[in-house]
Amino acid sequence: MHIGLQIPNFTYPGGVPTLQQDLKNIVQTADQGGFYSIWVMDHFFQIQFIGPAELNMLEGYSALSYFAGITERVKLGTLVTGVVYRHPGVLVKTVSALSVLSGGRAYLGIGAAWNEQEAIGLGIPFPPTKVRFEMLEETLQIAHKMFADEVTPFEGKHFKLAQPINHPLPLSKPPILIGGGGEQKTLRLVAQYADACNLFARMGDAMLQQKLDTLKAHCDKLGRDYNAIEKTALNSVHLAPGQDSAAGVIRECEQLAKLGFSHIIFNMPNTYEIKPLEIFAKEIIPAVAGF
Repeated sequence: MHIGLQIPNFTYPGGVPTLQQDLKNIVQTADQGGFYSIWVMDHFFQIQFIGPAELNMLEGYSALSYFAGITERVKLGTLVTGVVYRHPGVLVKTVSALSVLSGGRAYLGIGAAWNEQEAIGLGIPFPPTKVRFEMLEETLQIAHKMFADEVTPFEGKHFKLAQPINHPLPLSKPPILIGGGGEQKTLRLVAQYADACNLFARMGDAMLQQKLDTLKAHCDKLGRDYNAIEKTALNSVHLAPGQDSAAGVIRECEQLAKLGFSHIIFNMPNTYEIKPLEIFAKEIIPAVAGF
């Protein structure tokens, strides 16, 4: 089993003046400590589940580009880019550049988008759900086309690319990860286009099993190998006295492995303290490696 780190919060005790150094400490500790991946949210405002919209929120791909330059091993991606935030041709170019400059360590994380507040706040068009899913499918088709160096025109309902040149190509095709558990649309798109899915670990074993069963059914219908899709889950943990324990995290990972997950991504409210990352490196990552 692989362990990833999500960094969803950029509001630390030192404020903006120390943010660059705080992030350097976090990502280098994770990279050297055996974390498999590092992820940021692709949001422009902080989301309500973490805090007020006015809290610090770095632009995702700028942050990942910085991480690429100060790390050596970890995979890098957004969890996940909302399809309305970037034109698909620009998004594929951005992820391809991240792949080249990181030595082939980029994921393309993507979803249908949900945060209407930040879209309206920054003047980004936010069409109805049905349209966003149509845009998502076309974006996935464009990504496959451009990663494969196919430069013939793309003619879709929402996007038209006359000459989708993508040079330099990524060093290796970035795995496409789709976030979300919608059973009719999202998981069908995973089965048809993606290399990985991402679900919320805290939805519980029964619901997670239902989502995976649904994904397998879509794969069977499309003739896709279900086992070829990487199953990832997002979880939260607070490693501190009186809070969660390393043993508890290991038990959760073991149970998720039994369901079929091979890559668990954790966020932590106290990541900037570094100690939680050291606990993962010394106690958790070695213990779950064989799951």
